[in-house]
Amino acid sequence: MTGTVYKSTGSWYTVKTDNGKGYQCRIKGKFRIQGIKSTNPIAVGDVVDFFLETKSDEVTGIIERIHERKNYVIRKSVNLSKQTHIIAANIDIVFLLVTINNPVTFTTFIDRFLVTAEAYDIKVILLFNKVDTLTEDELLETKYLASIYRKIGYECIGISAKEGKNIDKVRQIMEGKTSMFSGHSGVGKSTLVNAIEPGLDLKTAEVSEQHNQGQHTTTFAEMYDLSFDAKIIDTPGIKGFGVVDMEKEELGDYFPEFFELKSECKFNNCLHINEPNCAVKEALESEEIAWSRYKSYLQILEGEDEGYRKNIYESD
Repeated sequence: MTGTVYKSTGSWYTVKTDNGKGYQCRIKGKFRIQGIKSTNPIAVGDVVDFFLETKSDEVTGIIERIHERKNYVIRKSVNLSKQTHIIAANIDIVFLLVTINNPVTFTTFIDRFLVTAEAYDIKVILLFNKVDTLTEDELLETKYLASIYRKIGYECIGISAKEGKNIDKVRQIMEGKTSMFSGHSGVGKSTLVNAIEPGLDLKTAEVSEQHNQGQHTTTFAEMYDLSFDAKIIDTPGIKGFGVVDMEKEELGDYFPEFFELKSECKFNNCLHINEPNCAVKEALESEEIAWSRYKSYLQILEGEDEGYRKNIYESD
């Protein structure tokens, strides 16, 4: 039998076949020794082959094969630096929710996410949520940030999941696709999903006033079939996003504005740091490339942590 993984709880997987029937499945031991270094060899969105077995009048499935993935979102595991975690697979589009405050989404997080999406050929749209709560200065900051990413080529939409602003626009983009919502805890992922499909009634929680951080309401990634020919993968809030190892020489290729200028650099293996006649550095000096993007590039290149307590907008 063949089906799609709709939910993963670490040891059990909910697999749904094309006729809509769901089965609780686990994996065969051999997946542990196939050289898959991920903490979760199977992710939500995977297409798998499985067979059924009956034990104590309970019918469960055994997953024996994963079909080839067209893409996936992957990051370094927070507590196991040598391990990776696949967040979801076979995605048509990712909506990355960004909030200027309550909680703050720093550009370092955005850029690390976008680099991984570029590397695995996944389209990302940035949703700037909670625009209804912003002060005039915060609204200007949001517009400035959105202008940086629009210039690079990323679509940016200002939304309010609570007030319904631009929800129809998001819904139209989702039609006929498998979408994933991602972002920090507290940015409003579950609230947005509920606004798009009220019948799901996903659990939501307020942001902690003491720490200005979101509280986890989604424990495991889960896919939902929506009423308008769309699928959505809701994911747990991500505090940090560790980029999986990339060659230093290829990192710039995943910054579209850097890649566009690559052929104009004097050296074809230019790292855009101290090399002479570097088109990227020249564009940076003329403010054609945002300094926040360049700082993120250097951080990833040097293997630094995201530094959530550091204000990325502060000058050196």
